[in-house]
Amino acid sequence: MSDVLHRRIESPVGPLLIAGNDAGLQLIEFHTPRHPTAHGDGWREGDHAVLRQAQAQLAEYFAGQRRDFDLPLAPQGTEFQREVWWELANIPFGGTISYAELALRVGRPTATRAVGAANGRNPLPIVLPCHRVIGADGSLTGFGGGLPTKQFLLQLEGALPRERDLFA
Repeated sequence: MSDVLHRRIESPVGPLLIAGNDAGLQLIEFHTPRHPTAHGDGWREGDHAVLRQAQAQLAEYFAGQRRDFDLPLAPQGTEFQREVWWELANIPFGGTISYAELALRVGRPTATRAVGAANGRNPLPIVLPCHRVIGADGSLTGFGGGLPTKQFLLQLEGALPRERDLFA
């Protein structure tokens, strides 16, 4: 496999580190990730078509012009983790599901905690929308980019009402 190239991009939720190679996009990491990814040998700053595509599509998403991503994806994880991550892509824009529902969707209804842990290790947040998974009671629960970022993304998608501007 070729070297993994990465770069930082600006976004409304702060700087994002994006990384990928010929296999596809491998990482979107928030400025202060809850589970930092080890950037080992073969990782270097650089340019790649998949990084340009990801940057453009993320900009369109944040501008309200994109609901779905069309990128080659190559997340690194266990078979179980990848199964959970691929299922995230089936949660529609503007929708949310619970962790229990996600566990049902991957055929493991008693594995809610394991599914939640896999969700928390998602290396491609936003593109594989782990922010759309919420608590059974509707509460916003853990998110690698922090709960304010999760709230921002869900508000951007219309899944949560936008907070009223106190100065309007």
